[in-house]
Amino acid sequence: DIDPAEISKNVPAHIPIVGDAKNILSRLLAEYRALDTDESRLTDWWSTIDGWREQYPLGYTDSDDEEIKPQYMIQALMEATGGEAIVTSDVGQHQMWTAQYYDFPKPRRWINSGGLGTMGFGLPSAIGAKVGMPDLPVCVVTGDGSIQMNSQEFATCTQEGLDVKVFIMNNGYLGMVRQWQEIEYGSRYSESYMEALPDFVRLAEAYGHIGIRVDKPGDVEPALRDAFGKYKDRLVFLDVITDQTENVWPMVQGGKGLTEMILGSEDL
Repeated sequence: DIDPAEISKNVPAHIPIVGDAKNILSRLLAEYRALDTDESRLTDWWSTIDGWREQYPLGYTDSDDEEIKPQYMIQALMEATGGEAIVTSDVGQHQMWTAQYYDFPKPRRWINSGGLGTMGFGLPSAIGAKVGMPDLPVCVVTGDGSIQMNSQEFATCTQEGLDVKVFIMNNGYLGMVRQWQEIEYGSRYSESYMEALPDFVRLAEAYGHIGIRVDKPGDVEPALRDAFGKYKDRLVFLDVITDQTENVWPMVQGGKGLTEMILGSEDL
């Protein structure tokens, strides 16, 4: 940090560096490259990670043809894009599922606000990504709550001719809030159900974009083909109706350590 007062203010720094980022980072990069580090130094660490993945594989119970699981939606998006897209997100369950089920085979393809919890981040950051990398597909994965924080930016997309693809996990809830209310407060839900959602298809159309509502698993892949094929040069807004009760696992409760991670509902 350029301000020494910020060093160790919240978290003690093992190696404090005071200076302008532009100057310091270039010098750090030069020092790192001069080390000529051996890539095999990570072999043991990757082996440990692979062991965890084998012992605790991601998974979910798929549904019948009447209900779209959010994990399936992300897997279908990954298949439709081949991992080539830049993906942005807002914050909540959809953010977690995207991180888990979209493989991101290349670097600099996953843009979100991390743990800062910034609803409304997804669409504006996708606009920036599309302006910066116009030849790559850019996708927004968002929720029915988050998208309403900055939906006015659809006007910017219209004005600038930006063909981002927007995918809502529409479960009628502020999903992460609902999940914690289920876990911590005995399913006593308060202000987490979205009772006054707009018609997202008509909202997209009002800005001059393509709106598509998807409410059955069998319709997910055809809608994605249309988004990246038939309407590849248009902004497409997919309103995907997903399972209201699905929870994200694993999770760590506030104040708990990683060794106390909840791996599924059976741990509650």
